Amino acid sequence: MAFVTTGLLFMVFPGTFLGVWNLLQISGKESVASISPAWLQAHGHAQVFGWVGSFILGIGFYSIPKLRGSKNIGMWAAWLCWVMWTVGAALRWSANVYSWEWRILLPVSALLELAAFLIFARSVSQHRPEDSGKEKMEPWVWVVVSASIGLLLVLLSNVVGCFYLAFRATTPTLPHAWDQRYLALMAWGFLVPFVWGFSAKWMSVFLGLKPLRQWVLFGAVLVNLLGVTLAVVGAILPASGLFLLGATLAIAALRIFEPSVKEAKTRGVHSSFPFFVRMAYGWLLVAGALGLAAVRWDNSGGIWGASRHALTVGFISVMILSVGQRILPAFAGMRLLWSTKLMFGGLALVTLGCTLRVSCEVIAYQGYANWAWSVLPVSALCELAGLTIYAINILGTFMLVPSHACKQPLVVGLPVEIGSN
Repeated sequence: MAFVTTGLLFMVFPGTFLGVWNLLQISGKESVASISPAWLQAHGHAQVFGWVGSFILGIGFYSIPKLRGSKNIGMWAAWLCWVMWTVGAALRWSANVYSWEWRILLPVSALLELAAFLIFARSVSQHRPEDSGKEKMEPWVWVVVSASIGLLLVLLSNVVGCFYLAFRATTPTLPHAWDQRYLALMAWGFLVPFVWGFSAKWMSVFLGLKPLRQWVLFGAVLVNLLGVTLAVVGAILPASGLFLLGATLAIAALRIFEPSVKEAKTRGVHSSFPFFVRMAYGWLLVAGALGLAAVRWDNSGGIWGASRHALTVGFISVMILSVGQRILPAFAGMRLLWSTKLMFGGLALVTLGCTLRVSCEVIAYQGYANWAWSVLPVSALCELAGLTIYAINILGTFMLVPSHACKQPLVVGLPVEIGSN
């Protein structure tokens, strides 16, 4: 709950609020050059590390020992990791936004985040199943492991970049070429495989789908890995094509768009849950297609920006809002979600905002129509409202719903709804 609450605070204030402010400035002057690149990077770091990273670490500390049948959670390691990760993310945001002592704060923040992840990795790797002779890693675990390696590479790249800035740069801003490769590694090497891995774990049950196509999923991961490698070395065109191909293979492996063979598990959440999960994977395809189009037609950063937004908000954020409200109440002492109506409202607003942002960013930045500039602030406010509603719903669940309100047996950390859907 500490990790999740911290992540929500990073999401709303340093992350989304700063992102809205940046977009309002850009829209008002109709130029992306009107805003400091350091502020853009501060917004992205708060969202990925402060929000998503905190969620991943917290869920990992909670679920991995339970999945492996361990009774020793290692609380001291979890709290130490939480402190170092939170301080590291906060220092990085402050250094980028205020430029105060950034030559010191940037390296310190990067080292704190790396050290926190290493503590997490060491702690969870020590847990072994009680019957180790029968241990066999499921396919989804391999995918999550690949994403964890991607996160480690992102953190190492962040350390190198921050030390470079501290000793060689004049501003706390990563150079454009470095930043583009760094973003590709972060998005496709870390975030996307994590969602694929946990989708392989939960989606067949949550949506009532046919069993996972394991080897197709492994193929998707390998194709995506090759795309990340090419993007890091600067071969953007083939990398973009591989990202789209990998996304297509992952969707086929998960059977996301295939008809359900069983009734979806929607008890305790809004009935629109399956729709938004499928929509998130639709956004993944849009992100891949826009990335490929950007190589050929982008002349202002608009198509690239739309592709990243479709990926980070349309895919990653919508998946977190959908699945998070499904599993976090159970992880927080077997609670029930505070409000299913708030769940729908938040998801609807984020989806509307993302639709407006992705479409109008291309139109405005590419110079196709000036009216699109006036729509961009509306998209930002819709997303801010949707994410704020999500934060309120989760915090309301933690504070207002009693623990163990749902007295049902547990299977791999999730409630089994006996006699219902």
